[in-house]
Amino acid sequence: MSESPDVEAVFWDIGGVILRMESVRAAHREFVEQLCAEYPGAVDSDAALEQWRSVLGTYFRERDGTAFRPAREGYRLAVDEILTVDPEETEWESLFRRIRDERAEPNPDAIAAIEAVADAPLHQGVISDVDDDEGEQLLRAFGVWDAMDSYTASEAVGRTKPDPAMFETALEKAEVAPAQAVMIGDRYEHDMDGGTEAGLWTVAYGAEDGPAVDIALDDLRELPDWLGISERE
Repeated sequence: MSESPDVEAVFWDIGGVILRMESVRAAHREFVEQLCAEYPGAVDSDAALEQWRSVLGTYFRERDGTAFRPAREGYRLAVDEILTVDPEETEWESLFRRIRDERAEPNPDAIAAIEAVADAPLHQGVISDVDDDEGEQLLRAFGVWDAMDSYTASEAVGRTKPDPAMFETALEKAEVAPAQAVMIGDRYEHDMDGGTEAGLWTVAYGAEDGPAVDIALDDLRELPDWLGISERE
C-alpha cells in the first residue's frame, strides 16, 4: 500500500462506490417489467428493457460536453419510448421511486469506511454526477447522509465530472486546498483524471489503472488505514 497522504477532506462518488450498480440494473429491470404489466406497451418487457437502456444511453451521450442532464428527464424519455400512452397519464414516477428505494443496495465496505471516516477529524463529502434529490435519497436510505459534511451533486453545479467546477465547488465547501483532499471513484476519466487535474489525491475503486491513480483499493475497508485514521483520533 502506498504512503498515506496528509489530507483534511475525503470525497466519495456514489454510483459504483457507495451504491452497488448491480442493484440499479436489477431495479430498472423490475421497473420496466411492472410498467409493461400496468400500462399498454408496443413490445414485451425484454424488448422494452433494451429500449430503456438504449434511450438512456443516447440521452447521456448526447449531452454537451460536461453539461448536466437530469436523469429524471432521461427516464421520462425512455418511458415515452416504451409505452403507447402519454407518460403524463401514468404514475410511472412514483412506481420508479418505490422500486428504486426498495432495490437499491449499498456497498457494505464503503459504508464501513464512511462510518470510520466520520469518527475522524476529517471533512467528508460527496462529489457525484446525480440529480440532487436522487443522490440525497440514496444516502439517507443507506444511513450515511448524516456522516457527510458536504454534498456536491451535478444538478446543483450544472456540470458533471471531470469538469473542474465539480471539484472546485466541493473544495470550497470543505475549505481545503486540493492537495489536502482525496477523491474516491470508479471511473478513470471522471474521477481519477478529473480529480488529479484538479489537484486532489485519487483512490480508484473499480476504475482502470493509470497515471492519475494514486492508489487502487479492492476493499474500501482498507481506506481508513491508508488515511491513517487511527493516528488522527
